[in-house]
Amino acid sequence: MAPNILIIGGVALGPKAAARAKRLMPESNITMIDQGTYISYGGCGIPYFVGGDVPQMNGLRTTNAGVVRDEAFFKELKGVNAICHTRALSINRKEKTVTVENTQTGEKSDLPYDKLVIATGSSPRIPPIPGADLKNVTSVTCLEAAKAIQEQCAARRINHAVIIGAGFIGLEMAVALADMWGIKVTVIEMLDHVLPAQLCYNFGQIAKHDLEEMGITVLTGEGVKELKGKDGAVCQVVTNKRTIDADEVIFSIGVTPNSKIAADAGIACHPRGGILVNTHMQTSDPDIYAGGDVVVVRNLISGDLSYLPLGSMANRQGRVIGTNLAGGQATFEGVVGAWCVKLNKMYASGAGLTLHQARTAGFDAIEVSMEGSDKAHFYPGHTNTSINVVVDKQSRRVLGVQGMSTDGSAVKARTDAVAAMLQVSRPTLNDLSNLEVCYAPPFASAMDVINAAGNVADNVVSGYHNAITPDEFMDLWEKRDENNYLFVDIRPAKAGKPIEERHPGQYLSLPLEEFNARAAKEIPTDRPVALVCNTGTRAYEAQLKLREMGIETVNSSGGHTALRKRGDEEKF
Repeated sequence: MAPNILIIGGVALGPKAAARAKRLMPESNITMIDQGTYISYGGCGIPYFVGGDVPQMNGLRTTNAGVVRDEAFFKELKGVNAICHTRALSINRKEKTVTVENTQTGEKSDLPYDKLVIATGSSPRIPPIPGADLKNVTSVTCLEAAKAIQEQCAARRINHAVIIGAGFIGLEMAVALADMWGIKVTVIEMLDHVLPAQLCYNFGQIAKHDLEEMGITVLTGEGVKELKGKDGAVCQVVTNKRTIDADEVIFSIGVTPNSKIAADAGIACHPRGGILVNTHMQTSDPDIYAGGDVVVVRNLISGDLSYLPLGSMANRQGRVIGTNLAGGQATFEGVVGAWCVKLNKMYASGAGLTLHQARTAGFDAIEVSMEGSDKAHFYPGHTNTSINVVVDKQSRRVLGVQGMSTDGSAVKARTDAVAAMLQVSRPTLNDLSNLEVCYAPPFASAMDVINAAGNVADNVVSGYHNAITPDEFMDLWEKRDENNYLFVDIRPAKAGKPIEERHPGQYLSLPLEEFNARAAKEIPTDRPVALVCNTGTRAYEAQLKLREMGIETVNSSGGHTALRKRGDEEKF
């Protein structure tokens, strides 16, 4: 008898699992239900539809051959019975049925299954604040909402949008609204920097400056207390620091897994939500699988369970589930949390743990940032890439990496290489320094920037390099009248001399080429010294020379390049 497979959810994981299972087991009867109007679409592309990069909404629903993935597509081409406007209400595990409701007619019925897949995804988190139910307050996590806000933009009904939350979707939507539609945009983030779950503080400042350069106002360390309305529609956002006029508010403070239907059926779930699954993506009921935004997964670095709502993971898990529905033994071992995002001119990516996450997991971790060229320095078009490495001091184990660049492909390539290492082993700094990557001048330096990042981190952990963050360097600079630091610029004189002339006695231009001849005469032994150069490399060499002279120094990680990316260079 042909097995009867029922899939709840038809956006990402559901369609992948259905198509894979049907290919491997053509005799199976597969039904996929979804409560929405649209199925099998690229939800991560929503900001690019709103911003005009994807000109038509159906572009998010089509195959690479231009065919729309609708109910007829799945029925005729995939052999899957896809049913929209159908909400799953409850699961009867004893009878192996799911009670569903037609969202248009209210009619209820029971659908039987031999194997069940829960792909119910997630829902946007809406804070319990006054005014959250006003008109023009939304979250953009589905095509219906995306279409509505795009139509408002096209009709020029939005003048000032406030986005609450500086995660992926929030920042992507901010760029979309400001760039395509010229809308005034304010982003409010409760924590102290944007992308707080993905970026270190320093890189968060680079991202903030990049957004501000296109006119977006970014407010960090600020919480929203209330939304005020007029005639039933939002008109103001009240924070703990100010009141902001707004005619559109978008919540982007994360999502919560839609796991209630599983919990109500007695399926094991995490205390904070999310279905628990084994490596075969089976729930505590072996006839029920789950994946995507509705599950928690094992972090391969910390060993802890984590929640990672990413479309890429949902698709990979969907294939595993589809294989196993057909009798296979495919596994999904866990995640290292690889991600990437496009901002204004900058692209960011990362994998593994941030410093905060690493320390929370019990590692004695530090982070080391550096700047390096993504191509050979003599090749036209090279840019400086920012790399941040998180490492355990004692074991030298690499725990995470982040990158930022104006070349998205370049920074993603470096992150992907480290992500692969993190998945299959416990890489050390030695592994990172010696990671074999492709080389030709149009693509990389002979010592690739990711190798150089490993080398810099090794020097810091070994005690050779006393590096401080750009934020720490700027704190020293702003307090220079009290701390008596001498700031020594190792760049060529044309870069450092103008600053020295503006700040005599506090800032010294001392090019590395002149260092041996001048250092002993011009650098006092009774003042603390802060070194800076273009990217940190020349200042590191000067630091070693001064150490031989008995002078301890600090070196600003990433040099003036990092300061420029943060918007701090003008403060000199």
